[in-house]
Amino acid sequence: MANLGTWTPQREQLQQLAQYLSDSLSGRDPNTRKNAEVMLKQAKASPDINNYLCFLLSGSGGALQDVTLPQDSLLTARSAAGIMLKNDIKTYFESINPNSIAYIKDNILHGLQDESGQIRSFTGNVITELIRQAGVMGWPEVVGALLAMAANDGGSTTLKTQEGAMDAVKKVCEDNKRILSKRTNSHSPLEAMIPKFLELMSSPSSDVRAKAIGSLNIFVPEKSETILQALDTILARLFGLAEDLNDEVRRMVCRSLVSIAEVSPSRVIPHMKGLVQYMLTQQKEEAYPDLQLEAAEFFLFIGEDKSLRSSLEPYLATIVPVLLESMIYSEEDILRLDDEAEDAEEDDREQDIKPQFATSKAARFPGSKQEDVNGHDSTATAVTYADDDLSEGELEDYDSDDEDEDPEAAWNLRKCSAASLDTLASVFHKPVFDATLPYLMDNLQHELWQNREAAVLAIGAISEGCLDVVAPHLPDLIPFLISLLSDQKPVVRQITCWSLGRYSGWASHLDAAGKERFFLPMMDGILKGMLDPNKRVQETAASAFANLEEKANKQLENPQYCEVIAKQFAECFARYKDRNMFILYDCVQTLAEHVGPTLQTPELVHHFMPALLKRWEKVADNSMEMAPLLECLSYVTTALGNTFSPYAAPIFNRCVKIIYQNLQDSLAASKNPAMDRTDQDVLIPSLDLLSAIVQALGEESSMALVSSSQPSMFTLLEFCMANPGYDTRQSAYALLGDCAIYVFPALQPALSRLLPLLVDQLDLTNALVDAEETGYAVTNNACWSCGEIAMRAGDGMKSYVEALLQRLYAILASDKLPSTLHENAAIALGRLGNGSADMLAPHVVTFAPPLLQTMQNIDWTDEKSQAMKGFSEIVLINPQGLEQCLMSYISEIAKPQKSDTTMDPARGGPYEIFKKV
Repeated sequence: MANLGTWTPQREQLQQLAQYLSDSLSGRDPNTRKNAEVMLKQAKASPDINNYLCFLLSGSGGALQDVTLPQDSLLTARSAAGIMLKNDIKTYFESINPNSIAYIKDNILHGLQDESGQIRSFTGNVITELIRQAGVMGWPEVVGALLAMAANDGGSTTLKTQEGAMDAVKKVCEDNKRILSKRTNSHSPLEAMIPKFLELMSSPSSDVRAKAIGSLNIFVPEKSETILQALDTILARLFGLAEDLNDEVRRMVCRSLVSIAEVSPSRVIPHMKGLVQYMLTQQKEEAYPDLQLEAAEFFLFIGEDKSLRSSLEPYLATIVPVLLESMIYSEEDILRLDDEAEDAEEDDREQDIKPQFATSKAARFPGSKQEDVNGHDSTATAVTYADDDLSEGELEDYDSDDEDEDPEAAWNLRKCSAASLDTLASVFHKPVFDATLPYLMDNLQHELWQNREAAVLAIGAISEGCLDVVAPHLPDLIPFLISLLSDQKPVVRQITCWSLGRYSGWASHLDAAGKERFFLPMMDGILKGMLDPNKRVQETAASAFANLEEKANKQLENPQYCEVIAKQFAECFARYKDRNMFILYDCVQTLAEHVGPTLQTPELVHHFMPALLKRWEKVADNSMEMAPLLECLSYVTTALGNTFSPYAAPIFNRCVKIIYQNLQDSLAASKNPAMDRTDQDVLIPSLDLLSAIVQALGEESSMALVSSSQPSMFTLLEFCMANPGYDTRQSAYALLGDCAIYVFPALQPALSRLLPLLVDQLDLTNALVDAEETGYAVTNNACWSCGEIAMRAGDGMKSYVEALLQRLYAILASDKLPSTLHENAAIALGRLGNGSADMLAPHVVTFAPPLLQTMQNIDWTDEKSQAMKGFSEIVLINPQGLEQCLMSYISEIAKPQKSDTTMDPARGGPYEIFKKV
C-alpha cells in the first residue's frame, strides 16, 4: 500500500474543515449547523477539497494529531467526510482532478485499518463509489489488494482490518457483479475470486466468514458459467459451515442454500431431508431472530418453486408444527402488545398517516406493506450534501426516525411462517390441514392470548389451500371466530377480522339459509369491527370487508345488504381519524365496483354521499389523502351514473383546479432546480375522475361542465398529453377518448392542438419506450382515442391521416409489439376510413394484409364493426388493392356480425358496403 503521498494538508484549513463537518451533523444548535453547511458549500470550490476529505477519513494515529476536537466530534467529522467524499465522487467524478483521484486511490485503503467500524464502513462506501465511477478496470488492483488484506496474506493485518477489507469487497461485488462475472478471452475476474472466497470462509473472524459467504451469494443468482462450475465445491463448503458457532455465519449459510436451490434444484434435492432438519433447527434458535427468519424463508421459497415443492411432502408432519409455533408473537412483541390501548378517539400522529389502501388487498397478512422484506424505510438525515443513495449503515447513528417505524409493518418470522403455511396449504391441501388440526384444537381457546391469536392466524392462512377439507368444520368454526370479535385483546380481534374475511367467499355463495346462518353474521361482525375502539382493529376489519366485497361480488347487490353497509360506512366517515380513511376509501370504491347501479337507490345515496362529500370538503388539495379520495369518487361516480348529477359541478371544477395547480407547480419546479419536483399522484386520479364524470352524466350536463370549465379543461388536457409522466399521459389519453364519445362538440375546436400530440405519441419509438414504463398502456389509449375521434370528426381528420397511417401501419407491421396494441391500431386505422377513405385507398395494398390478419383475432364489437365498415369504404374506392388478401377480407365479412346502433342507416354496415364492392 502506498504511503500518504507528497500532498500534505494545511493545518489551519484541516482544523476548520473538521470543525465544519462535525457541526454540520450537530443536532444541538440549528444556527451552528446552518453556518457549517454554508461553509462546506464554499469549501467545495477548493481544488484540494477531496484530498482533505480523504485525509480526514482515512487518517489514523498520528495523521490527525493536529486536529483538536473531542474524540466523538472527530468521529462525527470523519464520518461526514466519508459521506461528502462519496457524494463528490458520485456527482463530479469526471471533473475531479486526476491527481486527486490518484491520491484517493493511494490512501483510501488506510481507512480500513481504523479502530472504528463506522469509519471502516464509510471507507468501504468510498471505495465502492470510486469503482462504480471508474469501473473495475479503472482500478484493477483494488479487488486483489482488498482480498489479500481480508485473508491476511502479509501475516500482519489485524482482524479489524481484515473485516473492513472484507466489507469493502462485499460492497464492490454488489455493485459490479456483472462485470466481475463477464468472461473475456475465456476468463473472468470471478474465477480468481472464488478460491479466495472459499479460503476466507475459514477465516478466524466470523465477520469475514459471513461476508465471504455473502459475497459468493451475490453471484449465485446470476447463473454465470463460472459460478455453475463451482457450485459443488461451494455447496460442500457451506455444509462444512452449517454448524458454525456464529449465528450470522449460519444465517448466510441458510441464504446461500436457498440461492443454490433456485439456480440448481437438482443439487439440493438429494439433500432435502438434511436441509429440512437443518432449517427447522435454525428456525428454533429463539436467541437469533434474523437467523430464524432466514431459515423460515427456505420453506416459503421451496413451497413456491414448482420443481422443488414435491420434495417437501414427506416432511410436512415435521415442518408444519414448527411453522405454527413460529407464528406466535415474540416475547418482545407480546410485551409491546400487552399495553395496547383502545385508541380510536386519539388523533393520529403525522408520521402515522400513510396511504395503506393501495396494498390492502394485495397484502397476505394484517399490517403488511409494500416495502423491502425487512420493512425498512431508508430515510436519511438531511444535510447539505445528503446522499440520495446511502449505502447500508450510513448515518445510522444520526437517524432518529427508527423509533417511529411500525413494528407491525415489518416482515418477520411470524409473517414468513404464516406465508409458508399458506403456500404449503395451497400445494398439499389435506396433509397440511391434518398437521394443523391438533394445534388448532390445543390453542383456539388457549388462556394465553398470543396462542389464541396464532391459532386464528393459522385458520386464515390455510383458508384457500385447504378449503375443501376445512369446509365440514366451518359450521362450528365460523360462529366461534365471530365470538372472538369480542375478545379482550385488540390483536385477537384484529386477526379474527382478517381470518373471517378469508372465508367470506365460502359464506357468500351458500344458499339462502346458509347465508342467513353464516354470511350475514360474518358481514355484521366485520362491519362492527370497522368501528372497534382500537384503530388497528378498525383498519384490519376494513381491509377484511374489502376482501369480502371482492369475494361476494354480485351477492352484495341485495338492497338489504347495501343499506346496512352504506349506513356503517357513513358512521366510519364520521368517526375515523385520518390514517384509516385510506382503507375506508378502498371499501367504498370496492363496493361501488361490484354492486354498481344498485347504489343508485335514493336511500343508499342519502346514506353515504353526504358523509363522503363532507370528507371531500375537509381534505386539502395537497393532502396525501386526496389521491385515494379522488380514486374512490371515480368508482362511486361510475356506479351512480346520472344520479351523481347533483354533486358533479363542484367536484368537476375542483378537479380542474387541482390539475391546473399541479401543472403550474411542475412548471415552476422545472425552472427552479431548488424546488421539489411535484408529485403527480394527485394529477392522475383527477384526470380519471373527470373521465368518470363525463361518462356518468348525460351529454347535456357533461357539455355544460366541460364548456364552462375555468381554465379550459382541454388546455389542461393538452399539457397532460405532453407530460413526461407516463401514467399521466395514460390517463390523459383515456380522458381524450371519453371526451370524443360524450362531449365531441366541445372537444372539436381543440383538436388542432391535441391531434399533433396524439400523432407524436403513436410514433413507434415512443411506443417501445412506453412498453418499459407502462406495458404499452399510453400507446393503447392513444390508439383507442384516435379511433373514437375519427368516428366523429369525419373528414376533419384529413390533415392528420397521412401521419396517422404511417404510425399505425408501423405498429401493425412491428413484430416487437403485443397483440393488444396491434388490435387497437387495426381498429383505429379501420375507423379512419369512415371519414378519410379517399386518402387511405391508394395505400390499401400495403396496410390491408396486417390489418386483416389482426382483425381475425378480434371479436365482433361495435368498434370492430365500425373499423370493418371504414375499411370497406376504403376497399370500395380501390378494390384492386385487395387482390393479395381478398379471401381474408371475405372470410372476415362472412363472420356473424354484431349490430351497431351508431351506423349511418343510409350507408349500412360492413356487409352492405361489401356487397357494393
